[in-house]
Amino acid sequence: MLEVFRYTAIHKAQWNKFAARARQSSFLFQRDYMDYHAQRFRDNSLIVMRNGRIHALLPANIDGQTLYSHQGLTYGGLITDNKATTADVCQIFKEINNYLRAEGIRRLIYKPTPWIYHLLPAEEDLYAISTICNAHLIARHISSTICPTHRLPFTESRKSGIRKAQREALKVREATSFESFWKILTQNLENKYHVRPVHTLDEIVLLKSRFPEAIRLFQVENPSGTVLGGTVIYETPRVVHTQYISASPVGKVQGALDLLFHHLLTEEYKDVEYFDFGKSSEGDGHDLNTQLIFQKEGFGGRGVCYDTYEWIL
Repeated sequence: MLEVFRYTAIHKAQWNKFAARARQSSFLFQRDYMDYHAQRFRDNSLIVMRNGRIHALLPANIDGQTLYSHQGLTYGGLITDNKATTADVCQIFKEINNYLRAEGIRRLIYKPTPWIYHLLPAEEDLYAISTICNAHLIARHISSTICPTHRLPFTESRKSGIRKAQREALKVREATSFESFWKILTQNLENKYHVRPVHTLDEIVLLKSRFPEAIRLFQVENPSGTVLGGTVIYETPRVVHTQYISASPVGKVQGALDLLFHHLLTEEYKDVEYFDFGKSSEGDGHDLNTQLIFQKEGFGGRGVCYDTYEWIL
């Protein structure tokens, strides 16, 4: 017998324990990460119980009559452990749909966890939302991902950037202060896209304090110590993900990012399963940022899709 109910703070320890051992395990699904922007999103995460134990989780927020698999997360979807079978997951979605109808929800937007993040195969949810929910794809974004143990060679343009950086004696180091990099990142986003980073400086510092081993900043500096660029890394069990990448105008000319990713891919993360540069498409995915993906593919990245589905209840 399955029971579906809404998450509240009294379930925090149970939620975190299950999320940590799930097939889609990621610190993003820990409540100390999800709840940092609680004032921005009205949380409506769901817990599915069977025989008094958690059987599945659905990180989610609500807006009007629409439930979103959480808008504050890059990906999410149904979180399950190794015991969940295809039949289980199909039944879970039947029960979730029944629960949401009774709560007055009329539409669900669903972002599954991309397969590279699965500790074990876990795409039963894609089968279930197709056959049970009649879901349809509404957005598909393209990410660029590298398998460092089977790495493609850098293109000549990336190799040229590395040589420039080496001539300028640039160095890569891990940093604990985000302020200098955040100035570069914010200025670039405002100048090019008229937006600001998803996280404020205070928010990323807070998250770093909560997840010091999983969130890391690597910077490129010139011999005088001036920061020319960097990347914020999110580490999950199988995947290293670049949450932010940016360089100053001087850093771009001097090949700062080329040196940075050469270092990360050949030294810091040479043995990880996947190195994911993140999405290079905008809007609903139809607008490809050709300049951005050219750079990522120049490092050897190749395509992994981040999908979004919708169904009407």
